[in-house]
Amino acid sequence: MSHSDPVHVDVAIVGGGMSGAVLALSLAALKGPSGAPLQILLLEASAPELNAHPGFDARAIALSAGTCEALARHGLWPHLAPHCSPITHIHVSDRGHCGQTRLSAAEYGLPALGQVIELSAAGIVLQEAIAASPQIRMLCPARLAAIDPDEGGVTLALEGGARYRTRLLVAADGGHSFVRQHFKMPVSRHDYGQSAIIATVKTAEDPAGRAFERFTDGGPLALLPMQDGLSSLVWSVPRDEAQGLLALDDAAFLARLQQAFGWRLGRIERTGVRHLYPLVLTVADYPLAQRTVLVGNAAHLLHPIAGQGFNLGMRDLDVLTRTLARALAAGEDIGGFEVLSGYWQSRRDDQAQTVWLTSSLAQLFSNHHAPLVVGPQSGALPDGQSALAQGTARLPHPGIRGRGVRSISAVAPAAKTISSKRHACGRRLADPGDSPGKDTRECRCKMWMW
Repeated sequence: MSHSDPVHVDVAIVGGGMSGAVLALSLAALKGPSGAPLQILLLEASAPELNAHPGFDARAIALSAGTCEALARHGLWPHLAPHCSPITHIHVSDRGHCGQTRLSAAEYGLPALGQVIELSAAGIVLQEAIAASPQIRMLCPARLAAIDPDEGGVTLALEGGARYRTRLLVAADGGHSFVRQHFKMPVSRHDYGQSAIIATVKTAEDPAGRAFERFTDGGPLALLPMQDGLSSLVWSVPRDEAQGLLALDDAAFLARLQQAFGWRLGRIERTGVRHLYPLVLTVADYPLAQRTVLVGNAAHLLHPIAGQGFNLGMRDLDVLTRTLARALAAGEDIGGFEVLSGYWQSRRDDQAQTVWLTSSLAQLFSNHHAPLVVGPQSGALPDGQSALAQGTARLPHPGIRGRGVRSISAVAPAAKTISSKRHACGRRLADPGDSPGKDTRECRCKMWMW
């Protein structure tokens, strides 16, 4: 191939992580008016090690019920399901206080409230599916050197000289997106002053589908059930304490974790390698540029308080795929402004609400100043459940903690909006108090978040 003659593709995706891989496979099933499938270019800097067992140190993410349904619609769930562990129960508590709440899938007539999957396992099976797809050309390792958009398309130059021409460019290249920086797309940031410690841990008692959310003075702590009796830890701590915790030997770290989490799963016996990530909200103010759209962490990087990051991203991917499918069927330009603007119009409100609510909850539940503590010492967590529970099943969330019920003022407007909200199809949000036999499944217009 001459470097002066770019190879033409329909869609180029920069970033082959969860968002990029899922989108590539979803788009590979689409066809244009002539019946010809889309040709997709996927650029990734590094690939998962196909022969390496993820082992004890694999990180994990939670997939909401809505995310699992979306993955199934796009034919991807059969690849991922064998590697998932169901969340059947959620236990929420507040360290040092009496309040707690419990949530079970059975209450809502569901087999599971969500699923947990190891990122490395997901990466391997998605990579294998990509390799088997004739519509996807994956280049790895591959790094962009230049981006040149014009009215008819976007020309991409790679390090090494190869050039490609695409009708649509999708940036799924993470929180430090090269594509976003190239277009000088403005972002809003908020530093929470926290870092997340992520690890896989082994407890004496098998979690058996139980997820735990525990609020501490320093920030929320979550344990998610994994396969083989393991749990995935996401522990948000003040940044000035994070390095000290990371530097502890395993025994000392487990002692600190046991003190913060308690004994709900017995002794915490082992920990894998600990990873540390600074928690900084990063949101693209307008995720569109000429023939370009941001998805995944390139578009929004959230606090992990309710595990909503990938689930919000999956709703974006689902809507983008369906938007492009309609455009193809109508013979429209898939990279044109009208198509991309229509996508953003349909996603803007959900993104804004999710970002706002997540950020508000993160700040509220990490604040232990006296003015925010009200209510009787023995008060229990009320009916609205927790941030995690709200995220799982789209339940009303009053933003209140148990002993010392936390001030509702910071999140009351959002709670009121969510608890009374109707879907785009007009159906009210399902509630556990609905009459028997009522269809409480979430509709496609607004998927559940975990």
